[in-house]
Amino acid sequence: MFGTKTKQRSDLPEKQHLTKYYEMDGALRAYANRMALLGLTCGVFALGTLALFAYVRLQPPVVIRVDNSGEATVVGGDTVKVGANALMGLIRVSANAAENSPGEVEGRAIARKFLTTYLTYTPANVERQYADALNMMTLNFRQLTMNKFREDDILGKVKTDAITSSIKIRSIEPATGMPWTFQVFAAKEVHRLNQQHIEYTEKMVCRYQVRLVYMGRSTINPTGLYVGEFWEQQMVGEKDIDLDQKSGLLDRGDEVSK
Repeated sequence: MFGTKTKQRSDLPEKQHLTKYYEMDGALRAYANRMALLGLTCGVFALGTLALFAYVRLQPPVVIRVDNSGEATVVGGDTVKVGANALMGLIRVSANAAENSPGEVEGRAIARKFLTTYLTYTPANVERQYADALNMMTLNFRQLTMNKFREDDILGKVKTDAITSSIKIRSIEPATGMPWTFQVFAAKEVHRLNQQHIEYTEKMVCRYQVRLVYMGRSTINPTGLYVGEFWEQQMVGEKDIDLDQKSGLLDRGDEVSK
């Protein structure tokens, strides 16, 4: 028509036998666009998850106290409570200032844990026990104790004399007129070797006084209590150099377990 004639594909030049560029790699470009969009979506999701994780980690720990009647009370941190009607949404509940302070039970627990950690050791684990006990002290008391350790070479004496110490707490009572101070009565037993490499045992009943300091709750110490002062007074004691070295504390512990 109009003097034109349709040419056959075989009659065209060799370059025109090939399809156009957008027809050859169109599918590859489409796949690449899809992968780029998927990667961008995953990256945004990963950044959001990381931000949420950082936000959760920065929140103070939630501490809940359960009394003898089973009533739960928030004493530290924030919690989320759902109302009776689900349509009411979420109600944020925060502990007031009076509830933030730890109770007497928590103070007793800290005093017991400190004495058990500080006075129960062997030559093999004395460094770990003392390190855990130092972490429970205030900064001033920790520095004072560390200086005393260095001056008296406590760790060296424990390893040289093969000293093994154990303690069994009998009672923990709050001191009258002294806040966060507890009087502790315990039986202490120390095994050691003298210069002639003869083992002897010291059994004693001691009175301890532990004064705690409240420094605020944290993720490291949820109770917020640290040991600010500690002293020991021996009340009754005896030495045993018999060949048969028995542990009175372990014997009594076995009888109780039976």
